[in-house]
Amino acid sequence: MTAGDPFGTAELRARVLAAWAASPARFREDANAEDDLVRGGYRDRVVVELAQNAADAAVRAGVPGRLLLTLRDEVLLASNTGAPLDAAGVESLSSLRASSKRDDAGVGAVGRFGVGFAAVLAVSDAPEVASTTGAVRWQVAAAAAAVAAVPGLAAEVTRRGGHVPVLRLPYPSDAAPLDGCTTTVRLPLRDPAAVELVRRLLDEVDDALLLALPGLREVVVEVGGEHRVVADAGRWQVVRRDGAASADLLADRPVEERARPHWSVTWARPLSGQPVPPVLHAPTPTDEPLDLPALLVASFPLDPTRRHVAPGELTDALVVEAAAAYVELALGVDDITARLAMVPGPVAAGRLDGALRAAVVRALGDAPLLRSVSGEPLSPREAVAVVGLGLSAVRVLGDVVAGLVPDHPVLERLGGRRIALADVVDLLADLDRPPSWWRGLYTALAEGAVDTEALGALPVPLADGRVVRGARGALQPDDGIPPGAPALGLRVVHPDAAHALLLRLGAAPVTPRSVLERPEVRAAVADAWHHPDPAELADAVLGLVRAADPRPGDLPWLGALVLPDQDGEPARADELLLPGTALADLADTTELAAVHPELVERWGARTLAAAGVLADLTVVEVHDVLLDPAAVDEDSPLPGLADWVAWCLTRVAPTDQPPVARTVSGVPELDVVDDDAWVAVLSHVARRPELRAAVVEPVVVDLGAGSRALVPSYAAWFVRAHGYLAGRPPTQWTVRGARGLAGLYDELVDELDSELADLADVDPVLLAAIGVRTSLDALVAEPGGGDELLARLGDSGRSVPDDTIRAAYRAVSRLDPDSVTPPASVRVRPDLVVDHNRVVVLDAPHHLQLAWDPPPLVVPLEWGGDLAEVLDLTPSSELVAGQVDDEAAGEARPVPDAVRGVLGPRCPATWCEHDALSVGDREVAWWLDHDGTVRAATLDGLARGLAWAAGRWDARLLVAALLAEPERADELVAESALHERPY
Repeated sequence: MTAGDPFGTAELRARVLAAWAASPARFREDANAEDDLVRGGYRDRVVVELAQNAADAAVRAGVPGRLLLTLRDEVLLASNTGAPLDAAGVESLSSLRASSKRDDAGVGAVGRFGVGFAAVLAVSDAPEVASTTGAVRWQVAAAAAAVAAVPGLAAEVTRRGGHVPVLRLPYPSDAAPLDGCTTTVRLPLRDPAAVELVRRLLDEVDDALLLALPGLREVVVEVGGEHRVVADAGRWQVVRRDGAASADLLADRPVEERARPHWSVTWARPLSGQPVPPVLHAPTPTDEPLDLPALLVASFPLDPTRRHVAPGELTDALVVEAAAAYVELALGVDDITARLAMVPGPVAAGRLDGALRAAVVRALGDAPLLRSVSGEPLSPREAVAVVGLGLSAVRVLGDVVAGLVPDHPVLERLGGRRIALADVVDLLADLDRPPSWWRGLYTALAEGAVDTEALGALPVPLADGRVVRGARGALQPDDGIPPGAPALGLRVVHPDAAHALLLRLGAAPVTPRSVLERPEVRAAVADAWHHPDPAELADAVLGLVRAADPRPGDLPWLGALVLPDQDGEPARADELLLPGTALADLADTTELAAVHPELVERWGARTLAAAGVLADLTVVEVHDVLLDPAAVDEDSPLPGLADWVAWCLTRVAPTDQPPVARTVSGVPELDVVDDDAWVAVLSHVARRPELRAAVVEPVVVDLGAGSRALVPSYAAWFVRAHGYLAGRPPTQWTVRGARGLAGLYDELVDELDSELADLADVDPVLLAAIGVRTSLDALVAEPGGGDELLARLGDSGRSVPDDTIRAAYRAVSRLDPDSVTPPASVRVRPDLVVDHNRVVVLDAPHHLQLAWDPPPLVVPLEWGGDLAEVLDLTPSSELVAGQVDDEAAGEARPVPDAVRGVLGPRCPATWCEHDALSVGDREVAWWLDHDGTVRAATLDGLARGLAWAAGRWDARLLVAALLAEPERADELVAESALHERPY
């Protein structure tokens, strides 16, 4: 060594060149190794490696490390404090994989391989290191010239394109370190790409660098005049561990590593929300991905690329040590929730990440990570959590469930138990706690999202000392216990336990109406006859009725309440009358008694009427009634509802499933109306809109598949079935001027009392709804209407006008024969009714000329045949032989052209003239043989015969005029054109 070459670089170069001259293979190995490092493992590590060297220098000198990184004029300067460069250091920098730090026994030193400085060649062709002890440089051009002078290497250099190992050939330099610094590394940057890379690497310098290199206390970065200091590693929670690896763990590692068995692990958790680098630092960043909430800096063995962890026993052992250090890091977090947030998830980012996650989870499972309710440390494997249960509830239940902790999803991963809330509710069933304790539990449970299903069996203390499971059906008082609760069997929550949570779980707030509508109250009323003290029950219920003040009929089941009648005998409320009320004047008092006068005095008419005592007509609604008589509730408040259902089924089309009547309105008090009071009842109904609507409004029936039908109301049916107007059912009367029914029914208006006589005129809709007949069409449209019409026609005590007879039979002819029962008697004339088996329906006009006994039924020929089929009557053509007595006496005659022109193509061309005609000794004017021959003894007879034969019976009078006055043919035909149907 000389003063100009204090580190003996000439001697180093000579040894290296001699070795290469002696072994070109050694040259190739050194060249390949440096090229691999520069292009591979250290291609983007120049800043980190410079920082590592600065940290090691500070450790060796035992001083706080400081590093200044300056990028100026395309030159990177790295100046640091600490131990200066010495000859061993220069030799290390110039010798690949031969670190001078092998004897630094791990006290803060992090460089381990002697290769980090090679990173400078990724950005510079002329690196230079100046220290207080001297300076050294390397240069690509100088190295290439020196190698070219070595015999036998020229061809190899040529083959490598002039690339030679640069760092193996150091040269002395006269440079000096930056003032105040021990050592300065100067890197002239090769090109713009190198400048851009260095600028990016300098921007990435942050707290993580100080954490990875604890020998550094401060790093200053100066770029383009901007000054940045990185010195605050205190924003991190840090746990460090180190030790020496046993020989068996290092058996598969290189010699240099076996000589330095020291290992270290550092975890750093950010305290201010700063991001965590997503890779392992060993100690500088690797490409080994980690996805944990803390930075890991550890001396894991690396593969030759220095990018990934090498597998082996040492790595496995360091994973265990890292997991133990991670537990220490987690235990250093005061907040339990924040601790549990550090538990790694199940999805790993890589092989090492997966191994660390598994080891950390195992270690955390046995660590005192949690706290019991009393504050004692508790490991997750000893803990029990209830899914969804918060801290407040845990505090209340801490003495009920051992090891109970607030719920957290990661507890199961750590070996803890997570049980369902319903399981804890089951544990509470046998607890003996005061009502206030239960209220505290309800408060705690209500702080989170309430799982009403899981809490369905939650114990609830009652005012009577019992504890029941489940709030549903319980009553929660706001102000004291409702009167009469014992008599009514109510489940009333103890006032000290009352809580809004119970309402959410199905308890009902205590109001007079809510108590009155409780199933327990309804059951007690329904079983009132068997109650041990009916008077006590009546007092309790009537007290609630008075307070709730429902309308009469709102709660029809109250009618089963047992009350004393006027003689003190027990009776159902709905079988008692309130004296002086509307219904008292309308009801059948032979079947009903008055309520006891003391009850009226004590409770008042309003309360008793609301409780079901009969006072006035009320409207009761029943919903979703299945139109199946067998399915009707026997306890329905509407008497005879099953009969109405059966009646409705005759009015709707058959369906696959029973139809459903959505809302059925009824007036239950109609069941007690006196037979002589129905006109007064209807007058009362007509004046009350709600009662009238219950009668006249049809019921909507859902037939399924979106189809609906309308049927008469239950109330209308009840009046039809049970009511009497002037001594007859409503269906036996008609309204004034009922169309098509004259003579068949009596008009109701003529029979009503004078004071109610205007009912038929004022409210015909109401009368029609209850069955009073309004028209022939409405009658036959009803199921069974055809049979009733025929019965009325067959009533021999009535005189029926011809037009009514004709309209009635026309309506009957349109009916389905299967829907009509042939009557025993048939009206053939206004005042003549004939036995069914003797009636003949005239189906040909020439049959009118014969003698009939009894007279035939004469109706229009167009539909007479249909009527005969519907009523199963005999047509006249089946009884008449159809031939005249002396056919040979006639003489054929042509039919005049004018007549044929009127009657059309079916008109016969000839006819047979007779001086006289007879059929069965009965003289006739004309006849039509079975073969279509028209026979006539008179012109009028001929006109009728030709018209009937041609199918133009309507033209018979015109034909008669043409035959009588053929000279007026044009005039008569023109005149007929004035008719709606010209002949």
